[in-house]
Amino acid sequence: MTGKCLIIGAGGVAGVAVHKCCQNSEVFKEIMIASRTKSKCDALKNQLQGKTSTIIHTAQVDADNVDEVITLINSFKPDVVLNLALPYQDLSIMEACLATKTHYVDTANYEPLDTAKFEYKWQWAYRERFKEAGITALLGSGFDPGVTGVFCAYAMKHYFDEIHYIDILDCNGGDHGYPFATNFNPEINIREVSAKGKYWENGKWVETEPMEIKREYDFEGVGMKDIYLLYHEELESLAQNIKGIKRIRFFMTFGQSYLTHLKCLENVGMTSIEPVMFQGNEIVPIQFLAAVLPDPASLGPRTHGKTNIGCIIQGVKDNKPVTYYVYNICDHQECYKEVGSQAISYTTGVPAMIGAMLIMQGVWDKAGVFNIEEFDPDPFMEALNKWGLPWQECFDPKLVD
Repeated sequence: MTGKCLIIGAGGVAGVAVHKCCQNSEVFKEIMIASRTKSKCDALKNQLQGKTSTIIHTAQVDADNVDEVITLINSFKPDVVLNLALPYQDLSIMEACLATKTHYVDTANYEPLDTAKFEYKWQWAYRERFKEAGITALLGSGFDPGVTGVFCAYAMKHYFDEIHYIDILDCNGGDHGYPFATNFNPEINIREVSAKGKYWENGKWVETEPMEIKREYDFEGVGMKDIYLLYHEELESLAQNIKGIKRIRFFMTFGQSYLTHLKCLENVGMTSIEPVMFQGNEIVPIQFLAAVLPDPASLGPRTHGKTNIGCIIQGVKDNKPVTYYVYNICDHQECYKEVGSQAISYTTGVPAMIGAMLIMQGVWDKAGVFNIEEFDPDPFMEALNKWGLPWQECFDPKLVD
């Protein structure tokens, strides 16, 4: 390995990943930041140049254009491509990695532009081609998906013979002061939240209306919060990869102001992904909405509070019941002091760097397309503690009913 990583994307998560790669210059000797908007890449480079021994390059690329990505990969010759662009571009970047026989890492599953579906089928279809090429595609190396999958794999390896129940709890106790804003890409966030809920139970998917199932949970470091059942893509892979699973659910916290604004926007059609004509031009309402909302990358200096994200896991070890809760607490303002971002970008960008690192080091080394829980969790868990996302354990947590 040459220690070279190509990072595609220049938003909030990419900004964190770039900072972390530069902190980890023993592994990341050279990085290239590439985006449709090169000025964003140059701004990141200017922040870090002279503060790291990592050599930083920048480039302009249209990640939807496979040939452009292939040309960029061939010119830079990275060990791994870290895809931090939009999920719509996963497949074009995977195609470019196949053509150049370059390892691939992302943080979110592919989504078609025309349908809000969160499924791995499009990327899993590449399994044989990546295997034949002798390269790795690591899917979902963010926090959720990402760390949550590693948490489950770690629990399975160390504490359980079988896991029967998993509840993933994602709490953002941060306050940015805006009436309505999203902590990551607005278009992706709103598509995710406004979709029908879904969870896995007794061998089949159970579908719910958006926000239909609500619970309360008292999160360490944050306090009591309303949590709502959503569908999240890691449920699909964990339902396949965790031995003995009977039920797996995903819950996320939302404040009432956020939900009220979202319902109003839905009612007037602003969250639609169907194109409409406006003054002679075709526009997609949700894309227009994303353009007028605050940029998630701008929320760092004004966001206070903490996140608490983890997994409550129930199962058996030596025929005895075991309950285990593993979670991370992250402080928005501490993240901003360190890398200039809020905690949502931080908790995704740090694991993205770790996933790329483990592949570059050859610690995770198998050809094909894999979700993160299919690798040995121990080196990733160790790296979380080292690189800014320390985790905590509890063997007597309050359960979600």
